[in-house]
Amino acid sequence: MSVIRHVRKPARWAAGWMLLAAVLGGVTVWAAWRGPQAAPQPSASGPGPYTLHDSHLHLTNYVQEGIDIHDLLNIMGTKVGRVAVFGLPLQQMWDYNNSGDYSPAYYLQSDSPLYYYSFTDAFIAMTYRSLTPAEQARFDPMITGFNPADMYAADHIKRVLTTFPGVFTGIGEFSIHKEFVSAKIPGKTASLNDKALDRILAFCAETGLVVILHNDIDMPFPKPGQEPWVVPQFRDLLLRHPDVNVIWAHAGVGRIVRPVKDQLALMDRGLANLKNFYIDLSWTELAKYIVETPESVAAVADLVNRYPDRFLFGTDEVAPKDQAAYLKIYDLYQPLLAKLTPDAKERFLKGNYERLFDEARRKVRAWERANVR
Repeated sequence: MSVIRHVRKPARWAAGWMLLAAVLGGVTVWAAWRGPQAAPQPSASGPGPYTLHDSHLHLTNYVQEGIDIHDLLNIMGTKVGRVAVFGLPLQQMWDYNNSGDYSPAYYLQSDSPLYYYSFTDAFIAMTYRSLTPAEQARFDPMITGFNPADMYAADHIKRVLTTFPGVFTGIGEFSIHKEFVSAKIPGKTASLNDKALDRILAFCAETGLVVILHNDIDMPFPKPGQEPWVVPQFRDLLLRHPDVNVIWAHAGVGRIVRPVKDQLALMDRGLANLKNFYIDLSWTELAKYIVETPESVAAVADLVNRYPDRFLFGTDEVAPKDQAAYLKIYDLYQPLLAKLTPDAKERFLKGNYERLFDEARRKVRAWERANVR
């Protein structure tokens, strides 16, 4: 039954790694829809010539400017096989009374509000449809243009699927708790306890959409000695929705939000007890903590090697200009990759992406065939 129809401190991070290391040792619509119902599209999965897949790429920035997807294909080249691609769900307002002629392009460049920009989903869909079938097979577009504090958000996601069948694989990256961003959005604040978020994930369970969720591990300036209160809330959310695969974006780290004490131990408990919990090690801000010391590298490698089916490689780049900039994080991760077992390395770079996103593609296409009229 459809749910819709019814109502820095580097030392602190290194200490966390070291502690764990010690402890652990219509017609147009149907014309576009015929493809997914016919023979399978060409795939960039499998061994092939590609080195990695990218589970986290923003095609556009906070003012909806970015890179043409055909140029992105050239940047991917033969290095990157597949990409989970999305825009940004938020638009930075340009308030002349605040910044004058200076046009802010990032949320930290203005005191003006952010607002949800739902057109991003239509833009991503039409961009994807501009590609050939072989090119489309290298992308997994994601729905992001919804307010997770709005009970109607799940209806928006359903509307996008039925308007653009054959396009989307999941939702996200969308944010619940995010440093400075949450406070800049007028109206109700998103929460892990919100029924609106439950309704979103219930629809994802119904359709098979995979989820990329940003949720900071802690507040930017936490109360000293207090365990992050978002951790049990995040755990309970995943327990309420065991049939939804949730990818935690860059392990909850931000520009100001640093890894917390015993972060690896917290991640270890989540991976041991939540079978639908995945982590993308995206963003250079996270990478710098991981590769900070030989001890931190060894501790993270140990965790990935013990849970080889639960980690995904991602860049978290925004409209990259060239391959060198795009794959900077891959270069940063060479010490980590060197300590992974061959099996864990292959799964981290490609295998886990293929398993999660191929499953989501199959389930979402089946839901669309059953529900799009």
